[in-house]
Amino acid sequence: MEHANGSRQAPGSATQPPREKRIPRARASAPKTEERPAIWTAYGKVLQRFRKRAGLTQEQLADRVGYSLEQTASVEQGRRPAKAAFTTAAERVLDAGGVLEDLQEEVDFAKLPAFFRDFVLIEMDAVSRFSSDPLLVPGLLQTPEYAAALCEGQFPPLEDEEVEHTVDARISRQKIFTKTPLVDFSFVIGEAALRNQVGSPETMRAQLRQLLAHTKRRNIEVQVMPTVYGIHPGLEGPMVLVETAEHQQFGYFESQGVGSVVSDPTQVSIFRHRYGKLRSLALHVAESAAFIERLAGEQ
Repeated sequence: MEHANGSRQAPGSATQPPREKRIPRARASAPKTEERPAIWTAYGKVLQRFRKRAGLTQEQLADRVGYSLEQTASVEQGRRPAKAAFTTAAERVLDAGGVLEDLQEEVDFAKLPAFFRDFVLIEMDAVSRFSSDPLLVPGLLQTPEYAAALCEGQFPPLEDEEVEHTVDARISRQKIFTKTPLVDFSFVIGEAALRNQVGSPETMRAQLRQLLAHTKRRNIEVQVMPTVYGIHPGLEGPMVLVETAEHQQFGYFESQGVGSVVSDPTQVSIFRHRYGKLRSLALHVAESAAFIERLAGEQ
């Protein structure tokens, strides 16, 4: 063996890199099955136990829950996560007493990107959640089709299964709108986000209509930030502000697939003042609803 400096080394000499230093490269090529969350396997085992207790085959269970045999077997074997609709049907067919529904929350949580999970744990304990986004409809307000179009446009491209899991996890988070006690929500969305066509015209029209439906909830306020204002604090990027039941306040910021939770009181206070400025500049709630309705009619 010849090094870059021209010296020679006999094979197997004492200066050869030790074997253990090559282990990370071997692990990097491990099959993806090892990366599947343990909760998927745990859910599958519990599902299998309930199925056998009910005296059903996999094929019979698949027929009764309305899923294919391949999908049902994959869930039972932990090869893919259960969807909420599957769990609801399985609870009914197997009389699982809410056990699968409790596990479903963990299954959905495991679908989330690792960098996002810390924030979601905070979000689940929120009494108020304020966010601004100048370029995209916020994830909590997205339709499945809009979310899928965003995922399909990611680079590097995602596998179809990754798109499915990401969309499913994103939509499942919308349960927070109806949790009790109700959480106070405020969204400031840039006009550019509403005009930028994500997916087909039908997808964008449905997304705008869903925004209108959300404006009718008494715990949700949606405001539009017009582009005519030029420079304003929202142009520095999206942000989320959360206050928990213990009155702790957090900020969350995400860009290019990297998320960061901020808990320093001084910083969070600055962000809250910026958000207050945004709300004062944005269209009033009623004006925003009328603006969104006009855009939906133009699609």
